[in-house]
Amino acid sequence: MLISCNGQNKSNDQALDQSVSKIEVMDFHSTHRCMTCNAIEANTKFTLDTYFSDELKADKISFQVINVDDEKNEKLAEKFEASGTALILNVIKNGSENKIDLTEFAFMNGTDQNGFSKALKSKIETQLKTL
Repeated sequence: MLISCNGQNKSNDQALDQSVSKIEVMDFHSTHRCMTCNAIEANTKFTLDTYFSDELKADKISFQVINVDDEKNEKLAEKFEASGTALILNVIKNGSENKIDLTEFAFMNGTDQNGFSKALKSKIETQLKTL
């Protein structure tokens, strides 16, 4: 059974902790995934594990893989406007969120691990400097 949220998700969102500054890397996908969708996840994980392991351990960066077809992820998918594959950086600084949609970049470079990883590393480093 699907239940409509009737636009209530914004009013039900809890205020973010003002002291939190971090980057959430979110890889949204549907149940049925193509080769590129799988490569986006693998290359994102590779990049984070290779270049940002300290930040992952310190919870300065988090990585989530989210199936948009799973009912429990419905509100999160709506919040980030993800109806299928999407790669999002959610940069949280002093309680404010800045959503950076990297979906087009991810599809254009998803199967090129080296190119994808270099570019994603650069994008994340740029955002880390803003925290």
